[in-house]
Amino acid sequence: MRNNSVKVAIWGFGAMGSGMAKMILDKKGFEITGICDLNPNYVGKNIFDILEVEQKDHPSVFVKNNIDEVVTEDCDIVLLATDSFTKKAFPKIKLLLEKKVNVISTAEEMAYPMAQNPDLANELNQIAKANGVTVIGTGINPGMMMDLLVVCLTGVMKDVEKITVKRVNSLSPFGKAVMEEQGVGITVKEFTERLNNNDMAGHVGFHESVNMIADALKWKVEKFEQQMQPIITEVDRKSPYGFAKAGNVCGVSMTSQGYVDGKVKIDMYHPQQIEPQYSGTNTGDYIEIDGSPVVNMAINPEIDGGIGTIAMCVNMIPHVINARSGLKTMIDLPVPRAIMGDVREMID
Repeated sequence: MRNNSVKVAIWGFGAMGSGMAKMILDKKGFEITGICDLNPNYVGKNIFDILEVEQKDHPSVFVKNNIDEVVTEDCDIVLLATDSFTKKAFPKIKLLLEKKVNVISTAEEMAYPMAQNPDLANELNQIAKANGVTVIGTGINPGMMMDLLVVCLTGVMKDVEKITVKRVNSLSPFGKAVMEEQGVGITVKEFTERLNNNDMAGHVGFHESVNMIADALKWKVEKFEQQMQPIITEVDRKSPYGFAKAGNVCGVSMTSQGYVDGKVKIDMYHPQQIEPQYSGTNTGDYIEIDGSPVVNMAINPEIDGGIGTIAMCVNMIPHVINARSGLKTMIDLPVPRAIMGDVREMID
């Protein structure tokens, strides 16, 4: 068992970053060594005052706006919760890797960056290896529900013919960045204009999930397609970080297909919106795999996206620390599991 605490810094203290801090403080064997965030309402304040949790015997941690003042030689790993896209996350990850610290990123594209940014993925892999550290991107989706879980379920099959995955979920737990990406609160006209200008992100991660599954099964994706439609609310909806007036956009319904040997082999459906109960929508996660034997999985309601993302990132910490250096994905490391004891017992 490792003697010293696992020392964690967090870059980005919004909905996900602050949630990770709360989870870490509730576990044994961890210590938060620093927090970096640009929010002027947070900078200079003790995180225990911000989170409104008891400090107990944990040292005070004051939020700083300069990552160089946060990440020291004492830090084992940084949880990076600031971006969705590999290109935007890349400079931050590069800086951290060159400081010789491990990195877990919530950026959706970082779950499988080789899908759309192979050159950057290769560069990150080389930088991580040169500095003897590891980097991975993960979360609830991509990272688990529409990719890793699918791959795991194929382990009971002799043959796989087609995979259909559907996640009907609530956007309410997520922060302002996700609200912006999903167009929550904008008019239908604005949505159409942004879509036509290729400025509507919607769900980020279909490319990554499709390619993660395909690569795990040694399928070659010949063609990838993606569609996006607005979900329009009939009543006012308000979540902690978003608001949609009646008649405006409250979320996005997205679909995607991965073609193998001229056929759709991976079919994905992902409608997500704030406060889905207002429209009578029941959330859930569904996986159907045609083959031998047939696999059908249904989880109702959905696995909570906010808690799930927070937990995935924290629960992967020991696996990332134990891993060989380089860029890793969720199909490279041991399967995630809850940390119920002292995390130091999980460190090799």
